[in-house]
Amino acid sequence: MTSSKNISWFHCGQCGSLFQSAAGAFGHRCSECGQNPSPVVALPQRNVSDTPKRTRLGTSEKPRARDKKPSYSLLTKLVVICATLIFLIFLKVVTLLNEDPPRSDDPTIGESQVSDVNAEKSATLLNQGMPACNRAISQFISSGTPEGRNQYVLAPVATAARMAEFYKLNPLLSLDASTLSQTRAAVLHLPSGDAIEANFSSKEGLQLDSVFVKENGEWRLDWDHFARYSTHPWPLFLAGGGDAHGEFRLLARRRLAEEMKDADAISIVFYAPHLGHPSELGSHSPEFLVPRDSKNGRLLEAAFKLEKAGKRAFGVELASNEPEGIIRVRVKVRRVDENDERHFELEEVVACHWYSTDEPGLEVSD
Repeated sequence: MTSSKNISWFHCGQCGSLFQSAAGAFGHRCSECGQNPSPVVALPQRNVSDTPKRTRLGTSEKPRARDKKPSYSLLTKLVVICATLIFLIFLKVVTLLNEDPPRSDDPTIGESQVSDVNAEKSATLLNQGMPACNRAISQFISSGTPEGRNQYVLAPVATAARMAEFYKLNPLLSLDASTLSQTRAAVLHLPSGDAIEANFSSKEGLQLDSVFVKENGEWRLDWDHFARYSTHPWPLFLAGGGDAHGEFRLLARRRLAEEMKDADAISIVFYAPHLGHPSELGSHSPEFLVPRDSKNGRLLEAAFKLEKAGKRAFGVELASNEPEGIIRVRVKVRRVDENDERHFELEEVVACHWYSTDEPGLEVSD
């Protein structure tokens, strides 16, 4: 039997009733509700969304995929950069090639820059054109007839008739073309375009001054300049042969330059050139008195001034082959025979050079 001393009162944590039970009994029940009288504390429900996500390896939950940009390898990036640079360089080169060269009248361009550009263009033209020019003069000289030489000259159709008439009265230059060697050359800026002037020498001691012009894609010899073409041989014209007037390529010298520097006229003497021997002067004319204030006088004065400064028409960078104080001219002269006397009149100074252009190649005052 259970002693009353071992009986105690308990409070039921489930229904709140008081009941008696043996003290120290384990697992006793409430006499009213029959449940375990110990109170049960309800734990709060954990929200799934509040649970921190695990990021350690080995968990079953996979981390959310992150937005990632595509990555290129280092080699791919280098290829793209190089291709871009090459493209930009190509565009720059195309732009420069399409641009006009600097002009000397452009105030934004310095004189030295214009000079450098012109020098570079001239060097390129000489490098590209001189081999063809050398072949042209070699083939011209190697051809033994005027008809054979005609195919290597400038404007061959128009020149053929002049060549035929010229060689009726003038000897045909004959030498071994293989002995020719180029001594110097320069670009010649003519109104019609750029040409090449070159000097050649032979083992026989001949010195040939030649000009080449590109025509229909070929470099051709300016025959009128090369032959010093005149409508009549100068010695025969002075002696009374041929027509009473003609156009001549001659050398001019000023007489009594110091004594007549204040005079109203210039005293001029004309000489026939000697092909292959520029230092030798041929038949000379009587004295011509040319009014200083006339167009002819101004052209001659300008030409002598240019020669004294060591320069030439059109600014060609080749020194003159003629003696000091001698200039080249193209002139129209009339011969007058009356009262058993003969004199000559200078009709026109066409140009102060022998090139096939009527432009004077120098500046004269009005």
